[in-house]
Amino acid sequence: MTSVGAVGGALSTDAIVVAQSGGDVTRPTFFEIGYVGKAIFYMLAAVAILIFLHGVYERFARYAQGSDDRRERLANLPGRLVDAVTIVGSNRYQFDRDLTAGVMHAFIMWGFLTLLIGTTILGIDMDLYRPLTGESFWTGDFYLAYSFVLDAMGLLFVVGVGMALYKRYWRRSERLWGKHTGLEDDLFVWTLFVLGVGGYLLEGVGIVGRGFPDHESISFVGYFLAIGFDAAGLSASGAQTVYPAVWWLHSLHALAFVAAVPYAKPFHMLSSFANVVARDENAGSRLPGVPADLDATNAESLDDFTWKELLDQDACTKCGRCSSVCPAKASGRPLDPRDVILDLKSYRESLDAGETEEKPIIADGGASVIDSETMESCMSCMACMDACPVEIEHLNSFTRMNRQLTDQGDVDPNVQDVFQDVMQKGNTFGDPQRERADWADPLEIEPTDARKEEVEYLWYVGDYPSFDERNKKVARSLAKLFEAADIEWGILFDDEKYDGNDVRRIGEEFLYLELAGHHVETFAECEFEKIVCTDPHSYNTMKNEYPEVDFEEFADDPMMPFDYDEHWNAEGEIDVFHWSQVVEELVEEGRLGLSGDELDYTVTYHDPCHLGRYNDEYEAPRELVRATGCELHEMPRNRDNSFCCGGGGGGLWMEFDEEPKPSEERLREALEDTDAGEAVEKFVVACPMCMTMYEDGRKTGGYEDEIEIVDVAELLVEAVTGNEPDELGEN
Repeated sequence: MTSVGAVGGALSTDAIVVAQSGGDVTRPTFFEIGYVGKAIFYMLAAVAILIFLHGVYERFARYAQGSDDRRERLANLPGRLVDAVTIVGSNRYQFDRDLTAGVMHAFIMWGFLTLLIGTTILGIDMDLYRPLTGESFWTGDFYLAYSFVLDAMGLLFVVGVGMALYKRYWRRSERLWGKHTGLEDDLFVWTLFVLGVGGYLLEGVGIVGRGFPDHESISFVGYFLAIGFDAAGLSASGAQTVYPAVWWLHSLHALAFVAAVPYAKPFHMLSSFANVVARDENAGSRLPGVPADLDATNAESLDDFTWKELLDQDACTKCGRCSSVCPAKASGRPLDPRDVILDLKSYRESLDAGETEEKPIIADGGASVIDSETMESCMSCMACMDACPVEIEHLNSFTRMNRQLTDQGDVDPNVQDVFQDVMQKGNTFGDPQRERADWADPLEIEPTDARKEEVEYLWYVGDYPSFDERNKKVARSLAKLFEAADIEWGILFDDEKYDGNDVRRIGEEFLYLELAGHHVETFAECEFEKIVCTDPHSYNTMKNEYPEVDFEEFADDPMMPFDYDEHWNAEGEIDVFHWSQVVEELVEEGRLGLSGDELDYTVTYHDPCHLGRYNDEYEAPRELVRATGCELHEMPRNRDNSFCCGGGGGGLWMEFDEEPKPSEERLREALEDTDAGEAVEKFVVACPMCMTMYEDGRKTGGYEDEIEIVDVAELLVEAVTGNEPDELGEN
């Protein structure tokens, strides 16, 4: 068998049939077709290829109409191409969380590519090598190896497509179905199946018609079918009679597929690869900035979206992996990440076809493409992006629309109150900044003022450890650990403001810039070696986003109360850490005096999104939990598959009518789905927002008597001092 489902399928050796010639081990092409048929085929193949090329050109010309992307998407293009080939070729992301789907896709892709390569080889032999040399290399041992490999890989292709049909129609995998599932999805998978099976049927009929040449037994699938046809009564003369009809049906099917690739779902074979080439490896953890130009818009129209965001829309294969892991969707919120991307695509295609009038991209109710409640539901957990096998950067498009909502004033009232508190008070609680360091009052320790004294670690405490009563205990625990390890640390007192990470993700870009500018200006006036953050959200934005801001672009803006006009930490000269990374190193050095058997609790650990998926830090908190002697049991959804607490993306500040809450579902998982089950005593977190959400979920979900929420720092301080966090005070 040779290719029938590839772009080169128009020249396939099943469509360009063969016969034994002069005793050579080969197949002469165009068996029973004739010169007229051959000429017609080449003409149709040329038309199909021209239609294909025109469609591809139109697609990429449309991307060029998108706005410029502020990332260097095509820098080091050769390296990007090599990486993309490695990622796509290995099917690395396809195997993630779904082994069956990974095997299925690998069979289809590698079967398809092998058939395409085989078709290309035959085309080179027929249309270049033979006319130039008068000979053919498609003979003898090469032909035998060629035939065996293509028959074997073609079989994998058919098996893979069969698996896809089984998942879609018999098992009816829920994630494959949605509001955008339609006829083109059915046509795509059935076209591939008919092409694959049709190629083998054609091969089998050809073998019968050529009298079962001995060497054709190497084409084991086609030969097996030929034996079946012979047993069913198909004679050599009968096969020669029906062969041209079967050949033309198969060839026209293949040519139609080639021509249709740029105009329907098969285009993802190209757009997905292009999307992987243009990916930003740090997408999500660093959001694209906005220009200082006050006339710039965010999402008033599709033209505001960058070319990469338009490419994202075409790269979507409707696989539903993003939908299946979205905690907002699982909680009943009106968000399906796949639908948002495809709604934008559908609107774009309707506009381009002149089938609809322009309407708002996003608004609070009304006839917009995306409703504001949909974007408000997003937790910015990055689960959708992590699950996507084709590197769609959902958060970039989502943030663009959130910025548009902010521009329009269509913001949740609770979030608007938070914006006001941050603008007026410098923190999300609306408390006086002079009280920012009051969390340390119960301690004997007097925090060093990093504005006045040189320290090794500048500790950015954060809003919740500074003002929330429950999280103040975590801050005090961490202070005790720093003191026990004898490290030099200091804080900014009332010069510390909210870090800005989450207000940025819900659209308040200029407030974020104001906060970032204030902090880097303050950092520049202090003497320290490293920054350590309590909150993974603070850690993320200071590590990944503050260095990205071109403060000079905004320094002259009278609305920006800072004079800093450089890139801060552009070369990474200042290390930024989450506290667990710092303390893990201290434990390894023996500076906390732990022996590893101080505590005997049975616990489970929850990966914060901003520490795990955002920054790939999974092991430091786990090593610290183990260092206390606790018995750690993993929840089924852990590490990069962790389930969000519901607090990210402004969720901490909004009210949702959902059942169950993400925090309640996660606590249920801890008690019911871990190996230890109800024996789990403590639910361990490493994020102040997670602490707040799970303490709330423990109450609303009825888990107050079943499990305790603790921070890793609280476990450590109990192991080090023998005192529980509630007992920390003056000593």
